[in-house]
Amino acid sequence: MTVPQPPTSPTTTPLPITKPAAACPADTPTTTAAAPPSFTIPPLSLQIPTLTHPGATALLSNTIISTALPKHITTVLTHLYVSPKEPTTHLPPTKSVALFLRPMDGVAYTIGTQAVDGAKEIHFSVDYISRIAAARVKDEIAGVLVHELVHCFQYNGLNTCPSGLIEGIADWVRLRAKLAPPHWKRSTDGGWAAGYEKTGFFLEWLDQNKGDGKGGVVRKMNEWLRKNKYQEGKFWRECVGGEVGGLWKEYGKFVAGGGK
Repeated sequence: MTVPQPPTSPTTTPLPITKPAAACPADTPTTTAAAPPSFTIPPLSLQIPTLTHPGATALLSNTIISTALPKHITTVLTHLYVSPKEPTTHLPPTKSVALFLRPMDGVAYTIGTQAVDGAKEIHFSVDYISRIAAARVKDEIAGVLVHELVHCFQYNGLNTCPSGLIEGIADWVRLRAKLAPPHWKRSTDGGWAAGYEKTGFFLEWLDQNKGDGKGGVVRKMNEWLRKNKYQEGKFWRECVGGEVGGLWKEYGKFVAGGGK
């Protein structure tokens, strides 16, 4: 969930970012393929006002957060932008990401706007974490973090994009990262803009049936929303090649047929 409002400025504790160990010299030179260019990870920080809360304990016991956050950010950026060297890659000015683990209702939300120094805050409920089944806790934490990190790096049509599409793109990335929870299923209830996994599955279908099947449709949407205010007809025609109503009806037939 994303809430477009300026973040506060709390004192934060920087997270250490693990650097790869230096390679050992070999007696015999070997030829290896050059590593693909990597995205730059912004400064990260963590705040836990209630360190002894069971939810905080569960997260820290199941996740090495100093390495998990950079990994998840790379996942998000790779799905939204492919590579930092691609000519279509225009990263938003996200200068920092702070993760707050605190008691609250709901699951998680992200605040901060590109106009306020590019600072982002993810607030994650330790109450929610404490209620996750032990067998699911690691993957659910990863899935929620990936979803919220999308909000730190996606575009929103200059603050005009429907929230359902914003949330759907975030859950589309979660789907692509193979972090969908077992209760998710395709559904046409609520329309294409219902958001979250309902819109996420629709975007997955669009990419597989109207695009390259490799995320190209959603990347095109994200790039379009970087430059333009959302206009429904123009957006869907230019990004997918059709009207969203007709595309949704076609998707509905796919869902009614069992998703085959």
